[in-house]
Amino acid sequence: MGALLPVQPTAGLPALRLRPWQVDDVDALVAAHRDPVMRHWLRTVIDDEADARRWIDGRRRSWAAGTGFGFAVQEDGGAGFGPPVGHVNVKVGAEGVAEVGYWTAARGRGRGLASRALEAVVEWALAEGSAVPVARLELFHAVGNHASCRVADRCGFDLEAVLPAQPPAFPNEGHLHVRRAR
Repeated sequence: MGALLPVQPTAGLPALRLRPWQVDDVDALVAAHRDPVMRHWLRTVIDDEADARRWIDGRRRSWAAGTGFGFAVQEDGGAGFGPPVGHVNVKVGAEGVAEVGYWTAARGRGRGLASRALEAVVEWALAEGSAVPVARLELFHAVGNHASCRVADRCGFDLEAVLPAQPPAFPNEGHLHVRRAR
């Protein structure tokens, strides 16, 4: 079940591999979610192995149902691909629309990992004959999350709207970025 998306290395940047989440990823997932910066921006809280297993099970069910496609992002460390350092998700919504989201563990930030991984998933999702029948991808983030805004810009998402806060789930204003199939 799932797809394997390779991202070729570039000058100074290692290859990436994007694949569905697996039970073996529990420890890496828990470790990533201990990062206070990540916890600040994400709505999902993963505190322990049980939370991580439930989260991974949810990703697997979404793949099977064709409603969501969550990719673990692995980096080639020279001796093969290590544990996941990021996540990119496509959540299928209304007809022709899907939402994308992503995060990068602290050890993977600042090196273009999120942009490269998101672009690979966007190309996969918008490709003709894709498992994701969409023509429009939406990307939401809090206004203060400048790193996510830069990733959206780098990946060709246009800022479409500034959304009002909707406490308690969304206590701050947000950006809606959009990318359409060409």
